[in-house]
Amino acid sequence: MPKTKSEKRARLIRTAVKLAYRHGFRETSIADIAEAAKVPVGNVYYYFKTKDEIGVAVVEQHLLEFRALREQWDSKRSPKERLRACVENTLENRDVLARGGCPFGTLCSELHKEGGPLAERATALFGESLAWIEDQFRADGQGDDSPGLAIHLLSALQGISVLAHGFREPELVVMETKRLREWIRAL
Repeated sequence: MPKTKSEKRARLIRTAVKLAYRHGFRETSIADIAEAAKVPVGNVYYYFKTKDEIGVAVVEQHLLEFRALREQWDSKRSPKERLRACVENTLENRDVLARGGCPFGTLCSELHKEGGPLAERATALFGESLAWIEDQFRADGQGDDSPGLAIHLLSALQGISVLAHGFREPELVVMETKRLREWIRAL
């Protein structure tokens, strides 16, 4: 049975996400994506005119995944439970983070070294996360402290991802997420 165009495009995006995470977006060529997705390289241009268009699709895929997680977290009863669910997600992914770092953080860091429209689009990865976290602190009654608390939490999660990756040590995530859960509980 022939694959539909949308299935092939989705496979190219999933493949690009994986390869960009593993090797870096700029180090991953269109040919690499085509080969891994089992799509003739010339056909890739039917779906994406430029590599940056693939980059935008990678960012959009990450945003879709974050929004799906956010929906799960939003089902929790209280803002503190939602924030703890966010922290738990980092804990649950500790082995992945130790192997390759945070998919959002590594992509944003790489793209911002060059700048440009794709880097600006990638800013949404942190922007949406930060806004959601701030909303939770506001809903918890933290008022004017909410932006700073949100930056602190996101910085801690990103920082421990970098350290776990740098040391290849998932137990660092265990230690830090325990502290973060206690901090949230104490607010």
